Amino acid sequence: MITCVAAMGGFLFGYDTAVINGAVGAIQDQFNASAGALGFAVSSALLGSAVGAWYAGPLADRFSRVRMMQVAALLFLISSIGSGLSSGLEILIFWRIMGGVGVGIASVVTPAYIAEIAPADIRGRLGSMQQLAIVIGIFVALLVDYAIAEIAGSASADFAWGLEAWRWMFFSEAIPAVIYGIGAVVIPRSPRFLVMKGLDAEAAHVLHGMGEQDAEGKIATIRATISSSKPNLSDLKGESGKILPIVWIAVGLSALQQFVGINVIFYYSSVLWQAVGFSESDSLLITVITSVTNVVVTFIAIATVDRIGRKPLLLIGSVGMTASLGTMALMFATAGTNSSGDPVLGSIAGPVALVAANLFVVFFGMSWGPVVWVLLGEMFPNNIRATALSVSVAVQWVANFVVSTTFPPLKNVGLGLAYGLYAGFALISFFFVKKFVTETKGRELEDMTSDGGIAHGADGPQTTAAT
Repeated sequence: MITCVAAMGGFLFGYDTAVINGAVGAIQDQFNASAGALGFAVSSALLGSAVGAWYAGPLADRFSRVRMMQVAALLFLISSIGSGLSSGLEILIFWRIMGGVGVGIASVVTPAYIAEIAPADIRGRLGSMQQLAIVIGIFVALLVDYAIAEIAGSASADFAWGLEAWRWMFFSEAIPAVIYGIGAVVIPRSPRFLVMKGLDAEAAHVLHGMGEQDAEGKIATIRATISSSKPNLSDLKGESGKILPIVWIAVGLSALQQFVGINVIFYYSSVLWQAVGFSESDSLLITVITSVTNVVVTFIAIATVDRIGRKPLLLIGSVGMTASLGTMALMFATAGTNSSGDPVLGSIAGPVALVAANLFVVFFGMSWGPVVWVLLGEMFPNNIRATALSVSVAVQWVANFVVSTTFPPLKNVGLGLAYGLYAGFALISFFFVKKFVTETKGRELEDMTSDGGIAHGADGPQTTAAT
């Protein structure tokens, strides 16, 4: 129940990033926006997310993970109302950036909080709830957009109280934002945060509630791994003055999660399939099917992450993504073109590309989607977790922005090139995981080391990325 409340941040993360999709056409007509301005309005939330993620960790160490959840909920609420009432594109962009800051905060504090509150033996399953909540949020946002547009007649038509339907699409986010804010008031603070602040009695109470038999012993173990100094970015450097290996590993995971091109599928899928010959109706249907597929396969990760482990799932996902993206690259590279220069897939290549695209979503959804969030929540030592999460998640948002903004020009050069690049990054991800990622299944957070390994414990000797 506690995890579900925390994962509402992930739900709003997905909802906020997807809700604008149904309103794009109406916004362009309403404000007579150019293609470039409209594109920035859509992607501006990603920049806000990077800013929110960068500052969320240090603030979470100062004010608590739960308090930052409440701040994120407030930002989601204000952004949804402000976006719906926008009188111009510049004002809409401002509110979208504010909502993006909320997304960035939620993307840091949710995995950190779940990892710190969850027992080690089920931490992977509970940590995967973040990704499940994100994909459900995306699906619900698309569904709400569709329902409002259908009832009103179009996104530009009046819906209620003299306001256009597209404005109510943004207003709809206020409901889960309020639920998230109320939930964040009633859940307990992280026991690791409480020990950091010297609130041992409250930490013991929370640990007892989570089933910990020796709360006092656990508190002593936590205290030994937490720095007494105020957390800051300099903590991410080792004694040599260089960035700690574990931070580089996390940055690599975050960047590769985006560089395989997953968000191209969700941001541009309907436009993409229309460009290669599918009708508008069929393209929208394919997008919905892909969204549902993404939700369903996340349950595979939830069911297996604590059994198979994090590293094997990532390796399986990398192989599957490389093969499916490579197939898409081949289909588009060898496709014919129409009079406009757009690729046209034949009766065989079209279905093959469609199946490959959905297999890509399957392999990503069962591995790199949820497992990276699990690892980011648990792979850091206690004394740097929130700060290191801020840096790695901020990199993830910047990578998302880079991929999203470079796809249109890459598409103009050739879809074969675009998907070939994504397939190349998927192949790199396999070797990156194989060399640098250490399995964390069943390990306590207090066992994590700054070199990316596991400290010596009851389950065996220390292992590091180097060995």
